[in-house]
Amino acid sequence: MPPSPLSSGAFYQRWLGPVLANDEGLDAEQLSRTALTALGQASLRRQWPLVSTVLEGLAGDLQRRDLRLEQVLFGCRFPNPVGLAAGFDKNGVAAGLWDRFGFGFAEVGTVTWHGQPGNPRPRLFRLAQEQAALNRMGFNNDGAQALRRTLERQRLDPPGRRPAVLGINVGKSKVTALEQAPEDYASSLELLAPLADYAVINVSSPNTPGLRDLQDSSQLRRLVERLRRLPACPPLLVKIAPDLEDEAIDGIARVAFEEGLAGVIAVNTSLDRLGLEQRRLLQTGRTLAEEAGGLSGAPLRLRALEVIRRLRASAGPALTLVGVGGIDSAEIAWERITAGATLIQLYTGWIFQGPDLVPRILEGLQLQLDRYGLRNISEAVGSGLPWLPGSEDAES
Repeated sequence: MPPSPLSSGAFYQRWLGPVLANDEGLDAEQLSRTALTALGQASLRRQWPLVSTVLEGLAGDLQRRDLRLEQVLFGCRFPNPVGLAAGFDKNGVAAGLWDRFGFGFAEVGTVTWHGQPGNPRPRLFRLAQEQAALNRMGFNNDGAQALRRTLERQRLDPPGRRPAVLGINVGKSKVTALEQAPEDYASSLELLAPLADYAVINVSSPNTPGLRDLQDSSQLRRLVERLRRLPACPPLLVKIAPDLEDEAIDGIARVAFEEGLAGVIAVNTSLDRLGLEQRRLLQTGRTLAEEAGGLSGAPLRLRALEVIRRLRASAGPALTLVGVGGIDSAEIAWERITAGATLIQLYTGWIFQGPDLVPRILEGLQLQLDRYGLRNISEAVGSGLPWLPGSEDAES
């Protein structure tokens, strides 16, 4: 159903919809930075009466409470299975707000031990017709020490007592040699562990030279073993690329099981152009085949689904899988969950469709639980149950 004219979703579509419907116009990165600046100020002042009132209205519009959507995974209580993926709030400036947007969890970062500017601009491009994006950001962030200060200034509730679970996504600094990667990751995680409900080892961004080599089973095992030696290591997940061969996916599942990882996040952006090789970027005049960077959004849907299915078949039901890539509707969210994802994350679809995507997905999941008579969303995970349409699907 369409959003109410007074809803945040309607406001978003009225003012940002025309911008997001075109590849040209406002720079995609600058648009994100402007939004995050405002959200960061609101997070710092969220206890102020006027700000608190506005945020309560936002929460009333976007949150959907249902005990059937709750899950306890690796010691964390997730109010619902829909999260914000890493990459949007790299520096954690809005960490105190993401529950107001209806998310059950949010992931900040990717953060590196050394602050770094990332790759030259332009480095983020909209592909509006395809509901996709190309990015070659290069882990631009203020660094682990700055992230800790930013999170502390927001006076967050301690881990385990927050309205939404908070994950911290950690990557390798560009200046750090690959053989020194375990120490680089460990420096960041040791500093940030007290603030994290869970942590993610990002070894799959295509925009840091050599980073994806860490997905090799022996390299990944070495990295995980170093991090597990930290005195207060939070639950660890690893984020993998969509471009891996099946054998490599199976190897990661094996490492995750043998090393006791809390889960695997599948997938990051893709170097494959997924049929869009000849799509030309208006900003540069070059085709996607000629451009560097990772592709995200709707074109990634089928490959991301395949990887989740492969991981579930390799790892069995015990390992938590987080599905991300091309999720932009309740039906696709259900498809990813029933293929084996315990949780899902949004990014590109959320940007294009606006904040009411979260409640639309949650409402859709509730309807599927009703139609199948399931007691909890966990009963749907890996079930293979198809989407059951109803009359409201035809009306929406």
